[in-house]
Amino acid sequence: MSQPDDVPALTASRPGEADPATRRRRAREARRVQARLRAWREEFLLLMGSVLVGALLGFWIAQAGVPGAWAWAVALAALLYAGSLLLRVAYLARSLPISWTRRRTWGVPGLVQARQRRQIRAWHRRQRRLIRLLKRYHRSAMSVPDAMVVVTEDREIEWLNDAAAEMLGINPTDQGLRIDNLVRAPAFVDWLDHGADQAPLEIRAPGDETRALSLRIEPYGSDRYLLIGRDITALHRLQGVRQDFVANVSHELRTPLTVLAGYVETLLDTDEEMDPQMHRILSNMHQQSDRMRRIVEDLLLLSRLETSQPDEEMFEPVDVAGLIRPILADARLLSGEEGHRIESDIDADLCLHGVPRELQSAFSNLVFNAVKYTPAGGRVAVGWTLDAKGRPVFEVTDSGIGIEARHIPRLTERFYRIDVGRSRSRGGTGLGLAIVKHVALRHDARLKIESTPGKGSRFRVIFPAERAIPCGATPVGTSTDDSGRDGLD
Repeated sequence: MSQPDDVPALTASRPGEADPATRRRRAREARRVQARLRAWREEFLLLMGSVLVGALLGFWIAQAGVPGAWAWAVALAALLYAGSLLLRVAYLARSLPISWTRRRTWGVPGLVQARQRRQIRAWHRRQRRLIRLLKRYHRSAMSVPDAMVVVTEDREIEWLNDAAAEMLGINPTDQGLRIDNLVRAPAFVDWLDHGADQAPLEIRAPGDETRALSLRIEPYGSDRYLLIGRDITALHRLQGVRQDFVANVSHELRTPLTVLAGYVETLLDTDEEMDPQMHRILSNMHQQSDRMRRIVEDLLLLSRLETSQPDEEMFEPVDVAGLIRPILADARLLSGEEGHRIESDIDADLCLHGVPRELQSAFSNLVFNAVKYTPAGGRVAVGWTLDAKGRPVFEVTDSGIGIEARHIPRLTERFYRIDVGRSRSRGGTGLGLAIVKHVALRHDARLKIESTPGKGSRFRVIFPAERAIPCGATPVGTSTDDSGRDGLD
């Protein structure tokens, strides 16, 4: 019974039968073997033809009575064969630039021609595959939501995706132009000048002040750079909501805390006899209300540091030596009966261009931390000098309990505590090092922390060299701030 036309035929191979790909590969190999045999047969026929023509010429020369007729015959035969080989090689050389010529040469040079054609076909297949791959990667890069710009060493735009055109205000027709001529924000140009080893830059999108971008640059190849931009507007809004909430709550808590602390102090200062248990309760209330007051003040200070940019008018020459001396005096009072050895190495001729109140808060936090977390009789060393690179450095070294390496990256987070019980018993708020970090950022400085458990810690605030100035003859007034708190808790 015949099979209906609309039913597809079975294509499965029978047992012992090769699959279609194997059969095709074997067929190609068989054709190549046949082509080689045909080429060698043709070459043999050409050789025999040359010998036959040479023999005929030799017989004719012999009839003419020329001596050495057969030597001339062999020479002529070899000359004929060499001439045919030379002609075929010349033809092959002329056909090399021709990719798909169907004309073929005879003999062994035909093998070279066939191999050339196979290599050209394989090259074209690779080129087509590479073009498809490049187009696929190009479509993928164009659909990435982050901005991507390929920049040369001369800062010329070589390629950009659609997100870069939208975020940075660059047109695809701007390829070949310098990116710092198109994005003219001073912070962006200065960031490019410092190279690819800089931290990511956060700026407002060109032409859209409501949009925040985070930019980073990575080396791309030997002489290219990849500029990557990400939209962080939502993150900035979230941070703004958090900062506003903290600032508003802290501000609203300030008045009731002041009233509560005042009433508690009034009850404690009364001349009437008080039950010891009630006195203990009121003392604890006063202690906790005072701690809450310090937390509120630190939160307000930290919120101001995070949300505002320092005006240039706020910066002035600061007599750092005069700023540190009262901090050291307060540190000795804080040490009290524990008897810490507080040493100092201060360059009195080295001043700093900065904001006095902020510097006083940051320096006092570091010094008070060292005293609080150093056992009785320990050593605390405070330094204010220039390092080997000419940068002013404020340094606090202690012989305290030390910090494990896993905690160091998180020390500047607000309310991060290593030992909660110890930090509370020391009266800490958990905001000190967060304040130090933000003060350092506002002064273009860097906070560096080194510590070994059981051997002590070293905190350094490294300012840029251009902020160092010689102290003038006019004394610089400094103001104190009672917001110096610890940050290890």
